[in-house]
Amino acid sequence: MDPSSCPFCHLEVPSSELEWHANSHFEVEDEDEQLAARDLEFAQQLALAPSSPPSSSMNSQAISDLPISRCDAQISMEDKVSCLIALQTRTTFYEIEHGLMALLRDCLESERGNTTSIVSGYIDHFQSIPSEDVGWGCGWRNIQMLSSHLLMQRHEAREVLFGGWGFVPDIPSLQRWLEIAWEKGFDELGSDHFANNIYGSKKWIGTTECAALFRSFGLRARIVDFGPKELESFYPLLPGSSLGKEVKRIHNGGKRKAIQVCGPMDRYLLARNHDVSQASSSGDEKSGCSSIPLGDSLGSKSNENLGNKFTRNSKGHQVLIDWIWNYFSDKNFTKSGNRQVVVSDKTPLYFQHDGHSRTVVGIQVKHQHNGMQQHNLLILDPGHRTADLERSLKQKVGWQKFIKRGVHTLKKPQYQLCYIDTGIANREEVELLKTIESVFLEF
Repeated sequence: MDPSSCPFCHLEVPSSELEWHANSHFEVEDEDEQLAARDLEFAQQLALAPSSPPSSSMNSQAISDLPISRCDAQISMEDKVSCLIALQTRTTFYEIEHGLMALLRDCLESERGNTTSIVSGYIDHFQSIPSEDVGWGCGWRNIQMLSSHLLMQRHEAREVLFGGWGFVPDIPSLQRWLEIAWEKGFDELGSDHFANNIYGSKKWIGTTECAALFRSFGLRARIVDFGPKELESFYPLLPGSSLGKEVKRIHNGGKRKAIQVCGPMDRYLLARNHDVSQASSSGDEKSGCSSIPLGDSLGSKSNENLGNKFTRNSKGHQVLIDWIWNYFSDKNFTKSGNRQVVVSDKTPLYFQHDGHSRTVVGIQVKHQHNGMQQHNLLILDPGHRTADLERSLKQKVGWQKFIKRGVHTLKKPQYQLCYIDTGIANREEVELLKTIESVFLEF
């Protein structure tokens, strides 16, 4: 039977399967939109509720009593860190037998066709739990996913992260670690926005909070922004990035002077939190990211309207796909069971857009008979149940719907990534890392 080309992704499929294949694109898009809408709805509801520790772990009360706020000037930073190391709680999560990435590699290797996949070596999936963090905790869950990779794959990171205990802390403990990072001077603007206090909060966090937390341990967390030319002035350049030359080439030169501002996705999150807090009784939230809100600077009330202002360009979003491919394929990697799957030594990517964040664990390219290439991001979503993900991977049925995302699903006008470079920063570099900056790439 002659193959037919999909009008959306141009993949060649048997004519009898064309209708089913084309409809599957809309199913995936609808699911992503529903997850983002659900998170937004829950976040708005929870932001109006009184703050309380988001976990019932046995050390929760001890951590809540931990004297970390800046008003406790008589307690040294060393004592605060030591206390947190002793009281932090190991998070509980659904562990996948034989490992998630081993199952994913097996599925990728069993696919037919001329494909090449590059994936991270190890990562655990952390799902949002209805009784704990559904609707607001995706950022923390992605930090836990990145932490699971760093603790398993990078010896130098394992020695410094979370006091060297070698486990992934629960959300309340991570919130205290972020407060420690702020008190050390990392991301002062973000710290000011949250009034130096995040413990027990149900507000969304973004890539700057992720970067600040990891940088406070001496890890080289970097941020990359993707968006339209009209927003270029809002994205500062990150000096010292190992990908600086590549970024300069893709971006056609034009380095900008670094300025101390948060990334645009975090401006979106801050604006969202600000809007919700205005509806609450306190109503005293203020944005610490910029004196000029992003929405106002564009002549609109909210970043929510950006999709209307800037036309989505699927070719433009290929810049994001190309960057992720180059990122995972750079430097060291090893072959898996066959030549179809390559294991990269790079960390997974914290993947932020307005309304949701996920973790990119790899990328796949399929070489088609017509000479075109089809790319799929390989993504773990905190909104999915780990047990469902495990079942689909073991049965090799329906796992693509959980993990694969093509260029056509990239609907947002802006995206933001956070990754961790190798090595541990020295004392001088740590001081530079306290200012959160980013690299901008134009769609």
